[in-house]
Amino acid sequence: MKAGIPYMQFYVDNIQEEFERLTKSGVEFSMAPTEMGTVMVAIFNDTCGNNIQLVQEQ
Repeated sequence: MKAGIPYMQFYVDNIQEEFERLTKSGVEFSMAPTEMGTVMVAIFNDTCGNNIQLVQEQ
């Protein structure tokens, strides 16, 4: 957690849509959707101390 490295990741079809949906539900992201080469990633804390990463292939 301290290193900021996600423990689990989920692939999604539309990361911006998921980011907005989860944000409206109260999820706090430590990284908004960000382009990284051939993917977009976003990271949030699951409130149990785990970083979860969403990934969308481009």
